[in-house]
Amino acid sequence: MNERAAQTYKNQQVNTASPAKMVFMLFEKTLSCLQEALRAIESKDIQSRCNANCKAQELIAHLSSTLDMDQGGEISANLERLYSHCMIRLMDVDRHNDPEAANEVIRLLSPLRDSWATLADKSEDEMRQAIMAVQQTQQRPQAQYSSRQPSPSSEDGNENRPRPSGLSISA
Repeated sequence: MNERAAQTYKNQQVNTASPAKMVFMLFEKTLSCLQEALRAIESKDIQSRCNANCKAQELIAHLSSTLDMDQGGEISANLERLYSHCMIRLMDVDRHNDPEAANEVIRLLSPLRDSWATLADKSEDEMRQAIMAVQQTQQRPQAQYSSRQPSPSSEDGNENRPRPSGLSISA
């Protein structure tokens, strides 16, 4: 019965999570799977290592597939390269039973997880305010160089609407 309650709680967390919290949870689960793979390597449990490592690869593939390459620009391209590198290194975990490959991926993904955790902890209003501040900062230098032409966002009256981040989040 406790297992069922725990699963219900987990499902509720996922169903009510903000997009930032969802990404955090994906990173958290990925890192948890990699820790599990390391424990399996230590205990020489090949099947458990393979299962945990495969789950980590699935999660990274999901993170990669949610990138919006059209709007994400350089950030999305860099994340895609990082995820590809992680996938290659995780193949080494299975191919060579290599704990260092798993540790490398953990070191690469942990700062991203921590950043998403911080972002997920922010309220929606704080995120909007931060986005607005960044947009205003980005618009000021443009105004200095092209003061003759109005910006596209001011023409339609949407200068205060946040621009998309380029990252697409899906459950």
